[in-house]
Amino acid sequence: MSKPLRPANADGTYCFRIGNSLRGRLTCTPRPIPSDAVETEAKRFEPVPGRLTIYLVRKRWGDAINVVRVAIDGASAVDTVPESFVRWRLPAGRHHLTVTWPEGSAALDISGVAGEVLFVEVIGSVWSWGSNYRLEPGDTAESRRRAMTLRLVADRG
Repeated sequence: MSKPLRPANADGTYCFRIGNSLRGRLTCTPRPIPSDAVETEAKRFEPVPGRLTIYLVRKRWGDAINVVRVAIDGASAVDTVPESFVRWRLPAGRHHLTVTWPEGSAALDISGVAGEVLFVEVIGSVWSWGSNYRLEPGDTAESRRRAMTLRLVADRG
């Protein structure tokens, strides 16, 4: 059984918490997140006719503190927090994803057809001397399983 998701803050933003209530650290989205109803709909992982759907999943044990910005085709940037996911509905074809964080950036090219659902995983690790992230195509079944326990922080398209 997974722990329940933290509710959104009164201003609509969402904070991921690591640590206990006395010495915890919060990593918060700078903008409001989608409603619970949108999140529930997104977790059905249904294709959209005429559009390519891309889910970006961020859940790794070594990635627990940074706000990481992800953009598609140099636009449509979203800020992610640990243990979150994003959904984009885009025109079919080739797309360029970039992830940026204070110490660097990484990229991944991905392509798909209309009506297809693809997953991309943010693989990150944070150490006392810095952090590192990369993007990888996700396994559909595993990425769906991961996303079911995460908070939707952005929904575009």
